Amino acid sequence: MKNIAVLMGGYSHEWEISMKSGAVIAENLDSDLYHIYTVAILKEGWYYKDAAGKRHEINKNDFSLSIEGKKVTFDCCYNTIHGTPGEDGILQAMLELLHIPQTSCDYYQSAITFNKRDCIAILKPWNITTAKHMYFNQGDRIDAEVIARNIGLPCFVKANRSGSSFGVSKVYTVQDMDAALENAFAVDNEIIIESFLDGVEVSVGAYQIDKDIKILLPTEIVSENDFFDYEAKYQGKSQEITPARISKEHTNAVQEITRRIYQVLKLKGLARADFIFHNNIPHFIEVNTNPGMSEESIIPQQIKASGGTMKNVFTQIIENTIKQHNS
Repeated sequence: MKNIAVLMGGYSHEWEISMKSGAVIAENLDSDLYHIYTVAILKEGWYYKDAAGKRHEINKNDFSLSIEGKKVTFDCCYNTIHGTPGEDGILQAMLELLHIPQTSCDYYQSAITFNKRDCIAILKPWNITTAKHMYFNQGDRIDAEVIARNIGLPCFVKANRSGSSFGVSKVYTVQDMDAALENAFAVDNEIIIESFLDGVEVSVGAYQIDKDIKILLPTEIVSENDFFDYEAKYQGKSQEITPARISKEHTNAVQEITRRIYQVLKLKGLARADFIFHNNIPHFIEVNTNPGMSEESIIPQQIKASGGTMKNVFTQIIENTIKQHNS
């Protein structure tokens, strides 16, 4: 049996969501095939907590455990950390240096996709339609009137490197801009300002086994709030309808764009691309390379609706990750 570490937590605002994701993944791994270790990667320490509640610290020199005098090394890490250091490439780079396979994107792809600004810049030449954008760093002079003229109102102000809608505001007036900027800069020192897109919001999951990119059924997102914010995502303030209530033509279009994004960015493992059908054209919003896997999350719904099981998908991903690493 192989030793699998399920990596969860992280150093960002999303660490609690990641802990929930990791618990769901661990519950759905095949215990007949794997010894499963849930490993928390937190600022307070990196550790595995056993069934008795005892903490066993990770040896960062080789990413191993010592349990009752026996050294435990890992055949693969299932990476479900949201935010830094497991979604932005830092931990991926460390594991690559240690020759330990992990299921998420490689370090370079993770760094690009985690940065919304850089990801959009790379995809635009590939005819991926997006909203209008402006970008700022903390300390830049920001003129709300110029933003309103160039981007339009309402618009979204977002932290550039964050997920789960932390640091996101919808701005209706020039007077609201300062508070939105403060909210975004509290999360990241880079921000992105995005034009408002009016239309159906959908999210599409994908993963690759060998050369076959498997595209899941789209999920339609209907938020009870003004947009798909943290409360809508994780506190039941939204409807997530899978498959999405869109035409077959629109379904095929958004799935093919997701496939192209996956190929262009050279992604790996489970990823999820978000779109809004503005004027009946799917506009790319962002891609999430370590998507939420908690009970409230979209990907588990899509796996079920597409006729699969989480256990089978996770097994395929782990086995393929090990195979590709060893090839």
